[in-house]
Amino acid sequence: MADQPTDNETLRQAALFYHEYPKPGKLEIRATKPMANGRDLARAYSPGVAEACLEIRDDPVNAARYTSRGNLVAVVSNGTAVLGLGNIGALASKPVMEGKAVLFKKFGGLDCFDIEVNETDPEKLADIVCALEPTFGAINLEDIKAPDCFVVEKICRERMNIPVFHDDQHGTAIVVGAAAKNALHVAGKAFEDIKVVSTGGGAAGIACLNMLLKLGVKRENVWLCDVHGLIYEGRTEDMNPQKAAYAQPTDLRTLDDVIEGADLFLGLSGPNVLTPAMVAKMTRQPIIFALANPNPEIQPAAAREVAPDAIIATGRSDVPNQVNNVLCFPFIFRGAIDVGATEINDEMALACIEGIAQLARQTTSAEAAAAYQGEQMTFGPDYLIPKPFDPRLVAVVSTAVAKAAMDSGVATRPLPDIKAYKEKLQGSVFRSALLMRPVFEAATSASRRIVFAEGEEERVLRCAQAMLEETTEKPILIGRPDVMEMRCDRLGLKVRPGTDFEIVNPENDPRYRDYWETYHGIMSRRGVTPDLARAIMRTNTTAIGAIMVHRDEADSLICGTFGQYRWHLNYIRQVLGSPKYHPHGALSMMILEDGPLFITDTQVRPEPSPEEIAESAIGAARHARRFGVEPAVALCSQSQFGNLDTETAQRMRAALAILDAREVDFVYEGEMNVDSALDPEARARHLPESRMQGAANILVFANGDTANGVRNILRMKGNALEVGPILMGMGNRAHIVTPSITARGLLNMAALAGTPVTQYE
Repeated sequence: MADQPTDNETLRQAALFYHEYPKPGKLEIRATKPMANGRDLARAYSPGVAEACLEIRDDPVNAARYTSRGNLVAVVSNGTAVLGLGNIGALASKPVMEGKAVLFKKFGGLDCFDIEVNETDPEKLADIVCALEPTFGAINLEDIKAPDCFVVEKICRERMNIPVFHDDQHGTAIVVGAAAKNALHVAGKAFEDIKVVSTGGGAAGIACLNMLLKLGVKRENVWLCDVHGLIYEGRTEDMNPQKAAYAQPTDLRTLDDVIEGADLFLGLSGPNVLTPAMVAKMTRQPIIFALANPNPEIQPAAAREVAPDAIIATGRSDVPNQVNNVLCFPFIFRGAIDVGATEINDEMALACIEGIAQLARQTTSAEAAAAYQGEQMTFGPDYLIPKPFDPRLVAVVSTAVAKAAMDSGVATRPLPDIKAYKEKLQGSVFRSALLMRPVFEAATSASRRIVFAEGEEERVLRCAQAMLEETTEKPILIGRPDVMEMRCDRLGLKVRPGTDFEIVNPENDPRYRDYWETYHGIMSRRGVTPDLARAIMRTNTTAIGAIMVHRDEADSLICGTFGQYRWHLNYIRQVLGSPKYHPHGALSMMILEDGPLFITDTQVRPEPSPEEIAESAIGAARHARRFGVEPAVALCSQSQFGNLDTETAQRMRAALAILDAREVDFVYEGEMNVDSALDPEARARHLPESRMQGAANILVFANGDTANGVRNILRMKGNALEVGPILMGMGNRAHIVTPSITARGLLNMAALAGTPVTQYE
């Protein structure tokens, strides 16, 4: 039998496949402007391009307006100190630099070119980097060996008028600073009181120690060791000015000699440098940052054998507290570039530290929890810094950095409104944020009570936490209190059932008799007996929530995180339906790269009548305006302006006539194919005199299968983000979501439900 591949071999093959297919490498260049005809060519190149050139000649600041420079970073390396691989050369370092560029784009929204340079002379390398200044808004130096990296960065900072940042030094130092800040918070210690022992006199180690001094650690309390032992006054072997700055006047010579009484061990050296016996000599609740990769200076389990209360961080992702530079560099560059900073100074670095540290002390975001399922992410010894996939990082950290740049006087393009800037960054991560802003603002005019049928669900609990932090709405959750309490603890949520929000316990609520009698009173002539009413009010949380709205104990119901849409709709119709309130459509707002597209009816009516189609169109137009979108409604069909006489075409024509008769106040057109709805030129070829100009933003379909199919194709294959479905016709008294909804999606629905009914109608 053939030998089975080892885990390492499998990982190696998977990594190589990832880099080779479907096309080699991890980057490509895409145009941001159209290039479809001669007019585009004339504007992009000759003669139109000359206008942009002249504007930049007259004022260099205009480069950020008319070129990509204002969002472009260079990652520059000569490959002399790559990860744990050492001096592998510039060409072999390219996969790492491409990866760094991808991280800039993914986490900071920054474009990035990787530049690998065959030059080992630090002064010549600095000359090359300085010559790149016209192309880039900032320079990220990467994987250049010490002490050359100090020389290169110093020269570049002195000669260049854009931020130059050696991430191996300062990125590591910033994340270490944030982790240390929170570790000391957990341990109840202060920077100015602690003894620090460090191993590793390279670029990262020195930068981390420099940062700890800026945070308050006293120079005389820092003991630095390298491969030859302690850095002491008078030592000549393998010394440089950066190490000499930490030389101690002492007869001690080894790590074992100086570790006694240390509060913080900072390792940026190699595996197994710190022994359990050394850890035993440290203070109570020692802080151990063993950051050597891939194998740390001491394994966490070995350290805890002698110090069970130790607070430990490593550079590995498979144990808690990974010190990862990706928590820093995308966001510090984002803030620096957006204000046109001429450098990244101490004030900006300290602001970055504070932003990262504060975020870890807040409730974990639902998005980060989804990316790291199964991990405990509650602030404490095992959660000192946020996870890289926490989407709040870009807004919190970049805003802090931008403000620090302005306050310290290095911003050439200061922001007029720092709050608006933070909201814009949030919108770049949460694509619904900008479109939802008018809805959230409208919701603040009243404090409405929103009842959630599935109150034990994790997404609902996270939504309740966010509602209390970000809105004026009052969540009411239906579920068992002990289950909610347990899950809040497990998820690290600050909210407490019964204290921070109201609970309806189906198993034991004093209103139970009132609820089942109310339900029976509504349904007694529709086959529901008292016994059945009692059973439903014990087991059916959607029916319970609907009864609460009916009894005016809540203003709106949100349900549907599990189960079928029409099952939930049945109980809403039973309890809340009336001549005034009847569900006439489900509207989904699909957020695409070029803006929102509304789809209806995705859930309620399988084969709507012409009157119902017209009703859905009117409701969809009204809702589009809630998001600040001027409606342009397309009645979609297989028929193209009368070329077919199918049943759906007939219904669409009849709906068009109804809209004509009602003299509605929005633009509409039909019946037509979807491509004609979205492409004005295609539409003009079929109907030059069309009443609609531009692309439609609301698509109304003649049957539910088509509408829901389009919705799901856009969501699954078109990378569209859905807000909704919004249940139209119920006066904002109920909304039914779908099981795929996220906690952020529930928060959006809560904001919609939180809009006062008078405003809604």
